[in-house]
Amino acid sequence: MHCDSMVRTLLPPMRAEMVSRLVQKNGLSQSDAAKKLGLTRAAVCQYLSRKRGAGEVQISSELDLMIDRWALAVVTGQSDINLCDVCQCALKRP
Repeated sequence: MHCDSMVRTLLPPMRAEMVSRLVQKNGLSQSDAAKKLGLTRAAVCQYLSRKRGAGEVQISSELDLMIDRWALAVVTGQSDINLCDVCQCALKRP
């Protein structure tokens, strides 16, 4: 799968999951999550309600940990992870 396909199919559900973790698990407000992600608060609200990112992505235990690391990087502003890492993990077959 090429990056452009991944961005359309895998990234939205993974971003929805990450937004959910930022708000529900890490206690960020929707406004704070939006600022940290460079999104509007409306977009964050749509991710939380799954109006955006409603596609199905099989979340393996490895991808689950990767999304947690991604969310932590957003919260702390200190990143040891990039989008390519997340994508490569998502593309691995369980």
